[in-house]
Amino acid sequence: MISFYQQLRDVLAARQKQVLVDPSLRPSAVLLLLYPQQGEHHLLLTKRTSLVEDHKGEISFPGGAFHHGEDHDLLGTALRESSEEVGVIAEHVELLGELDDTPTRANYLISPYVGALAHPQAFVPQPSEVAEVLEVPLKLLLDPRAEHTEPREYAGRTVAGSYYLFHDHVIYGATARILRQFLSLLPPGLS
Repeated sequence: MISFYQQLRDVLAARQKQVLVDPSLRPSAVLLLLYPQQGEHHLLLTKRTSLVEDHKGEISFPGGAFHHGEDHDLLGTALRESSEEVGVIAEHVELLGELDDTPTRANYLISPYVGALAHPQAFVPQPSEVAEVLEVPLKLLLDPRAEHTEPREYAGRTVAGSYYLFHDHVIYGATARILRQFLSLLPPGLS
């Protein structure tokens, strides 16, 4: 039987990534990190602190801006930022594929990478960047009741468009768009 990660790798490899080129946007990358925990696949998200420059208090994937001279490529950015933000051990991440480039309202162009850990690890949030680590069971995000479209007040602003709820957290904006694309690619029963 083919493993979950191999099936996901095959699905991601069979599609053409949409690459956006816009020199006015700052290149960045995030890591959609999957890992097994208590017999289920989980996805790592973080709640950003009020100390970060952009997207204060928002739910996001680990990641950040490309650093010239430090990052070899955008995958290196996603892995470096994931290590800095929550202590992901880059050498333990198995790359499964990529999702479409996604622009943000803060003028970033995100390249999302999908990776996996064979085993769970302890995540250690960097206090100035990460207020909370969210370990979300994939099956909860696949439940049709997780996605909402009605306007909602969250963190002092109205969230319009489609968003996801995980406990009292609202996942919206670019993170929700990336998450929606990822979930739409999972074949039925692949979770």
